Amino acid sequence: MSQYSIPLKYRRMENLHIVFWLFKDIGWCLFWKPLGIVMIFPTLIISIVIAYRTRQMASELFHNLAITFWISANSYWMISEFMQFDALQVYGWITYKHLALIPFFMGVFCLAYYYAIWQPRHPNEIETM
Repeated sequence: MSQYSIPLKYRRMENLHIVFWLFKDIGWCLFWKPLGIVMIFPTLIISIVIAYRTRQMASELFHNLAITFWISANSYWMISEFMQFDALQVYGWITYKHLALIPFFMGVFCLAYYYAIWQPRHPNEIETM
């Protein structure tokens, strides 16, 4: 049986990513706009780098893409609250906050595609999840 291991330099980046993500969400929770907004960039950039580095393993790639979409949705939602346009209506009952559902659903679709289509068609691939 094969075992997937994460190189140490990648693991360090993933751990640092978590720190940035936490500071972004702390900034959001405490309404510290500069902290929240500044932390979007390293959080999102590292998320994209992690997804890129794991592109050879479908399981890792699709899950990391879902995380990238999640961070994007969270970041947009946070900005909409900080700039106080989250409750404004776009159309009918749909507010600007609801637009965060677009990247959230993109993440869901990545995982749905992986589990419903890719994984059943590649039953002999090494899985990490």
